[in-house]
Amino acid sequence: MESQNKPKKITIIDQTLREGMQFRGLVFSREQRIRILEFQEALGVDICQAGYPAAHPKEAEIVRKITAYGREKGFRIRTAALGRAGKEDADTMLGTGVDDLHFHFHVKPSADQGEINRILENLKALVSHIRARKPEARISLALLDLGRTRPQFLRSCVAFLTRDLELEMVSLPDTSGIMAPNQVFDAIHGLASQTSASALSVHCHNDMGMASANAFMGVLAGASVLEASALGIGERNGIADLFTTARQIRDQGISMNLDLTNTDLFREYYGYVDGIVREQTGEALLQYNFPFFGAGVRTHVAGTHAGQDFGTVKEEEFYLNLLCSRGLVARYLARENLARDLSPGILDQITSTVKDRSIELGRRLKRNEVAAILKQHDPG
Repeated sequence: MESQNKPKKITIIDQTLREGMQFRGLVFSREQRIRILEFQEALGVDICQAGYPAAHPKEAEIVRKITAYGREKGFRIRTAALGRAGKEDADTMLGTGVDDLHFHFHVKPSADQGEINRILENLKALVSHIRARKPEARISLALLDLGRTRPQFLRSCVAFLTRDLELEMVSLPDTSGIMAPNQVFDAIHGLASQTSASALSVHCHNDMGMASANAFMGVLAGASVLEASALGIGERNGIADLFTTARQIRDQGISMNLDLTNTDLFREYYGYVDGIVREQTGEALLQYNFPFFGAGVRTHVAGTHAGQDFGTVKEEEFYLNLLCSRGLVARYLARENLARDLSPGILDQITSTVKDRSIELGRRLKRNEVAAILKQHDPG
């Protein structure tokens, strides 16, 4: 699905620190946040959403310290904080010294026009308050939520935020995680044409397993900011995964500052976050079937799929069952240091026996079983 609104370049907001602490109650220490900020800086992330200062005075202090750390080190990455769309939270966020202020607000579907007008007037007062205290601040407002907001109100609200308030960014989150990729595309496509100076940001939850696909389609529809996290950690089932979503976007010819070529550093970043997840929850996310970084992308059963140079796992693994091909059997034997340079005839016999034995046992064959078949057909 193509769009004339498709951006030439996107901004990346890494929400591992803020949204990540909504994943099963994770709590990142100051030291862990600084290390994660260092990973983000090295990888070319544009904005680090560092925390939610209004949650607790200690949280505000940590956000202030990691913001100061980035400035002391001369980091290019901008820091941001999230809060409710009110002056109290805004003042707390301003006190941390962050570059960007991100807010969320919610309009109930049952709200009448009078209530809506009051909300919009309060937002106008909030923005004026911030501009007076920190004119250089970049402000983002997240309208909750994309999948449950009436289209007509969504259009009028985005118009108010971008034209009347002249916000730098409007975030459009699928907070409930209920949308499909085509629905996200349709919702954002119509809005992108009415926002010339302001950027639309896409933030998708993974309740239906669509977060990365939805975020990808949101960018194709015209959103020029991607909100994502390492390993996709976030509230409930998480949000869009940073690497895989950004890579798919890049492969559509859309540029970004994020360095997707440094897969070793990305793997280190993901491993670091995964270690924290494992320590605090007892379970790991960076498992066998994790996209790109998991071992699954380098394991093969059917011969037509073998030989794909993909992912960060260095060694390929081969499993032999009734679907194996002669070529895969040859690679398995070499990989397991069982045999090399067998004749095509011998390989055909071994492959046929492997298939027969797999059907008899109703499973894949173990190494000792393959070795026995090899000895049967090639005693020398």
